[in-house]
Amino acid sequence: MKSNAELKMEAKQMLQGRWKESILLCLVPTLLGILAIAIALILLIPLFIMLRDLPTYVDGSMGVSSDGGGSGSGGSFVSSLLGTYFTVAIGWTFLDVLRGRKVVIESFRDIFRGFRSPYALAIFVLYFLTTLFTTLWSLLFVIPGIIKAYSYSQAYMIYYDTVEATGERPGYLDTITASRRLMDGHKGQLFLLDLSFIGWHLLAIATLGIGYLWLTPYIEATKAAFYDNLPK
Repeated sequence: MKSNAELKMEAKQMLQGRWKESILLCLVPTLLGILAIAIALILLIPLFIMLRDLPTYVDGSMGVSSDGGGSGSGGSFVSSLLGTYFTVAIGWTFLDVLRGRKVVIESFRDIFRGFRSPYALAIFVLYFLTTLFTTLWSLLFVIPGIIKAYSYSQAYMIYYDTVEATGERPGYLDTITASRRLMDGHKGQLFLLDLSFIGWHLLAIATLGIGYLWLTPYIEATKAAFYDNLPK
């Protein structure tokens, strides 16, 4: 297994000469993310004023309706799911390039590959199951939940690899189990790899999200290299 520094170097070499296509590949999810942040900021001030000056009465007592929390949770789930579709598509595209199965990145076609058959339902089910399992582990304590999130992190890659190699759709629980086994002994390295990008995340946030057009390809290409180098 290569070191994180070697994985980053492999990602940079793969992106060399492909930065334009890679940036365009990440354009749609980045713009949607910036739009979501802008809407949140626009609504933040009036919402704060409403909560401060206009008390909500529920059953005759002052409080906050639980409907808002439910709506917020639902919105967060949908937003995160949508982001997963785009992130997975980017990761699959870079994995194909790393393996030589793809030479040209078709930016505005590849970014929507997760929404097409046979992967659209698989991404949804894998997202639901891994989120459910991670949440249940987190009820025990935060750290077990984080560990399990890293254990399940390669499920999308494994599902894609299996379909591409065999033409058959593996079981969802089998895919999650395969990810857990594949990540045995490698969760710490992926955790450290994520930590190494913190400075870049701060820089991207400082540019109001525009920096993610460059950062997202770098991160996802590195993670594709991480998966590709895992002992199978």
